[in-house]
Amino acid sequence: TFFSQLKSSTAGMSQLAGVHIPLLTGPKSAVEHGTVPGAVFNVINSVIGSGIMSIPAILRVLGVFPSLVVILIVAVLAEVSVDFLMRFTDAGIKPTYASVMKEAFGSVGALITKVFIIINNFGGSILLLIIIGDVLSGKKSGDEVHLGILQQWFGIQWWNSREVALLITVVLVMLPLVLYKRVESLKYSSAVSTLLAVSFVAICSGLAIVALVQGKTQTPKLVPGLDNQTSFLDLFTAVPVVVTAFTFHFNVHPIGFELANPSDMKIAVRLALLFCAVIYFTIGLFGYLLFGNSTQSDILVNFDQNADSAVGSLFNILIRVSYALHIMLVFPVLNFSLRANIDELFFPKKPLLATDNKRFMILTLLLLLFSYLAAIAIPDIWYFFQFLGSTTALSLAFIFPGIIVLRDALRISTRKDKIIALVMIILAVLTSATAISTNIYNAFK
Repeated sequence: TFFSQLKSSTAGMSQLAGVHIPLLTGPKSAVEHGTVPGAVFNVINSVIGSGIMSIPAILRVLGVFPSLVVILIVAVLAEVSVDFLMRFTDAGIKPTYASVMKEAFGSVGALITKVFIIINNFGGSILLLIIIGDVLSGKKSGDEVHLGILQQWFGIQWWNSREVALLITVVLVMLPLVLYKRVESLKYSSAVSTLLAVSFVAICSGLAIVALVQGKTQTPKLVPGLDNQTSFLDLFTAVPVVVTAFTFHFNVHPIGFELANPSDMKIAVRLALLFCAVIYFTIGLFGYLLFGNSTQSDILVNFDQNADSAVGSLFNILIRVSYALHIMLVFPVLNFSLRANIDELFFPKKPLLATDNKRFMILTLLLLLFSYLAAIAIPDIWYFFQFLGSTTALSLAFIFPGIIVLRDALRISTRKDKIIALVMIILAVLTSATAISTNIYNAFK
């Protein structure tokens, strides 16, 4: 169980009271303990972000039944990997993911972990901006052109082009949010973001049910269809997208150490992952029912079509606006961990980032600038999801926790643990290698 030895060690609890929580907070002499419901909410908010947008495309590629199986398997493996990670955190009283890797593999392990978290979170930040750009200014996919809400309302203007609209959003919305120096300052915006995500799923599901009753839904394929454009190996490219959608391991430690009884983190993670799996499959199924084989890698762009009624058109707009707002509120939470790891990597001996206004502002502005430029340059989130899911996300979610168990620096792994860890690593490596090689082959072909 999580933090098993911590519960039996009063010395461990005394160490925990002064632990350095990652992100931007400093050492604390007293911890304001969180609750299990609060931890569940924080995990959900860490999991549900941009990944939900590509889940309907998973059903388009894999079919309904295989997609359900993949979502459940990834959710279960995510829970197991968190269990592994936090058990070793417990035994060694380590406050960060990188410090757990450091105990197992030394400074090199800690360095690799920080770099992977930076790549993963920076990539996630770019994905969020790409989705916002899709919503505001539309997207062109092959011969299909999907207009953004600004273009539908005001026509195609220079100021609602992707570059300008996204720049205005970054300056007026994202910048004020990322200037907060404490993650606690974002607790209310995080609550609103989760509510918006649930509202998005509810509205989308309602539209699909109405369309189903009216006989207007697309006929879904229950199993993958292989043709001249889709090979068996192409199916593996969908798995990293699901892995990315369930990768939240970089936020496990700050959430877990907030609890008065850290062993409750196991309950919080299990409940949160169950909720997220239900949300993911629900939006995947109903989104796929609505759009069938025309489902885009970012389903929000599918809602640019005109509905048969004013009410339907209003719901289409509400879906896109609500999730765009959700993405804007998720961005600063992801940015906290990204900014903290970059600062720790490049300025390990400097004072805390929150105490140095000049360094804080320069790093914040540079991250926003590079995220914006990358979001303009990258046209499709599907390939970015595959890249992150095939590399950093798979490593942080499955490979690193697995090798920590196999290394067993603290001598607490059981035979069963090592077997599960080995299977998890093998599946992750095979999936990653297959997805990457298939994408490279398709690109050259």
